[in-house]
Amino acid sequence: MAIAAWPSTRPSHTGRSLTTVTTYLARPAPTVDVPSAVAYYSWVVQQVGADPAGVADRGRQAGAALGPDPAAAIRLLLAEALGAVRGVTGDPVIETLAGGMRLSDYLPTRIFELVVHTLDIAAAQDLDVTIPADALTDTIRIATELAVLRGDGPSLLLALTGRKPLPDNYSVL
Repeated sequence: MAIAAWPSTRPSHTGRSLTTVTTYLARPAPTVDVPSAVAYYSWVVQQVGADPAGVADRGRQAGAALGPDPAAAIRLLLAEALGAVRGVTGDPVIETLAGGMRLSDYLPTRIFELVVHTLDIAAAQDLDVTIPADALTDTIRIATELAVLRGDGPSLLLALTGRKPLPDNYSVL
């Protein structure tokens, strides 16, 4: 599984990316409300605009919960999340922040978070990192689908092919 392939140590967001896997696996949902990783992020983007303070507060709480050695705490959270996922049979519907999702649709959102925050850490620390190709491909696919959903597909394609730059500070989130 791609999330086991590299360590990421951005304390609050990385920790939360892992703890939600373990927490949500313990919360079965009766129905699928969110059919894909892209639908999850579409919901999140709408909610972030409505409650950025809530997102920041959850990040602070998650960061504080990591204690004095965030890197060791992240390694432990990763082991717990992987253990929880390995113990699953089938593709259960779990209750996420956005509603019921299949585990197979939720896990790519965690990979997205781990990839993006690993790259954030690397940039902040001036480090070179190698993200596993499958994780990077999945993350780019989600970002591309979000851009298309927003109506930015043509602009993104032109930027990716060197024809026209994206606006400063462009984000699909």
